[in-house]
Amino acid sequence: MTKSYEMNSKDLTSGSGAPYFEHQDSQTVGPRGPVLLQDFILQENLAHFVRERIPERVVHAKGSGAYGTFTVTHDISEYTKAKLFSEVGNSCRMFARFSTVGGEKGSADTARDPRGFALKFYTEDGNWDLVGNNTPVFFIKDAKKFPDFIHTQKRVPKTNLKSATMMWDFWSLNPESLHQVMILMSDRGTPHGYRHMHGFGSHTFSMINAANERVWVKFHFRTKQGIRNFRQEEAVKIAGENPDFAQEDLCKAIERGDFPKWTLFIQVMTEEQAAAFRWNPFDVTKVWFKDDFPLIEVGEMELNEIPSNFFAHVEQAAFSPSNLINGISFSPDKMLQGRLFSYADAQRYRVGVNANQLEVNRCPFGVRNYQRDGAMANSGSYGDAPNYHPNSYDGVRPDPQYKSFEYEIDSNDVRHFNRNENDDDHYTQPGLLYTKAMNQEDRDRLVHNIIDSMQGIGGEKRDEIINRQLCHFFRANIELGMRIAGGLHISIDANTLSHGKS
Repeated sequence: MTKSYEMNSKDLTSGSGAPYFEHQDSQTVGPRGPVLLQDFILQENLAHFVRERIPERVVHAKGSGAYGTFTVTHDISEYTKAKLFSEVGNSCRMFARFSTVGGEKGSADTARDPRGFALKFYTEDGNWDLVGNNTPVFFIKDAKKFPDFIHTQKRVPKTNLKSATMMWDFWSLNPESLHQVMILMSDRGTPHGYRHMHGFGSHTFSMINAANERVWVKFHFRTKQGIRNFRQEEAVKIAGENPDFAQEDLCKAIERGDFPKWTLFIQVMTEEQAAAFRWNPFDVTKVWFKDDFPLIEVGEMELNEIPSNFFAHVEQAAFSPSNLINGISFSPDKMLQGRLFSYADAQRYRVGVNANQLEVNRCPFGVRNYQRDGAMANSGSYGDAPNYHPNSYDGVRPDPQYKSFEYEIDSNDVRHFNRNENDDDHYTQPGLLYTKAMNQEDRDRLVHNIIDSMQGIGGEKRDEIINRQLCHFFRANIELGMRIAGGLHISIDANTLSHGKS
């Protein structure tokens, strides 16, 4: 009988668990001889090292993350049958990832950019992902435009440089972008880290209650740390001094016990209100005014744990708006509809088809499905259970309480629709943002930042792009357009001004 051997917990081992001694020196022929291929530890370490990166996220590559807790503080069970919201005091563990959008993984996290605000709630009905931004609107309303838009935020294929020209060219040709552009060019485009910004689901979602009644909702996470933003000059300075400012700020706050918190609110719109709403309620370039659809308090999110390994948790975190739970569903929002597929597809490519088996993505309450095999498959949760359904062995059966919400669609007319009534009103809400939501100091810095950015427009189409964008600013607010034109030393004649008003 072989004597049992218990490995010392401090023994250095290979990836297969075999203890070894020689870690610092390669095996060679003589003290100066060539290295032997048989030194399998050398081969294993080098082979693993060159495979330690996974494809970078196309967007939201530079990010930070933390675990925490979400607790329900107010009853919204009249709107949703989601078990999480069934009772005040319910709580669940959660994971949050914040990010910039256009920058690469090594870029500065204080750059002028929207901020991703991606949340994963580990609930008993499965994982719920709310994948939004720190702004309530977005640049475009149709996912078909998304690849083109992101190309303009990245780098010119020839020079591999960022380009103000292609950004403003795209924005000027897509007036629906104006609302988000004005938010981006305000101080909200350079938040003071991640703790001092609000978060939004941005899209319109739906909630379905126990009586199978549906309402439309928007999600708002309001920071309890207070809003703080960098001015342009400060953001540029910090980007050079500490390109990881936001990551450091989040980690240090949690390490010292200053746990960042956000309060979750929802806005609710009934089916009848949606039918009568001035704008398309599913247009992600528009907001619902709080005076008409007040914020309803729901709960509190607290982040209190920095992951033990950044790559394993933050980098491999896989979010998708298609990860919904019973009682919360999607809407006809065209951008959201595109994201339901695209995000899950991106994660299958970036992390792998078994990404949901990783700790950060795994549902802690168990998974019962018939997906098997593929790269990095782990049978720990299903062992030798059948890989088909129905079967006579495992007793897994669909539960009728999770039956999908059934509804009628507005039309059976299939076309490439590009507008509904008032869909082309891209100017009223940006105008109100300028006159009502901003104070004079906000307006001054907005104008300064827009001028500073548009001065980078070049090339033979420079004047055309600038004049086209100026028309959008004029349509939103005459004063805004005049101030930007003056800063760019553009003379405005009566014809231009008349065109801007029309």
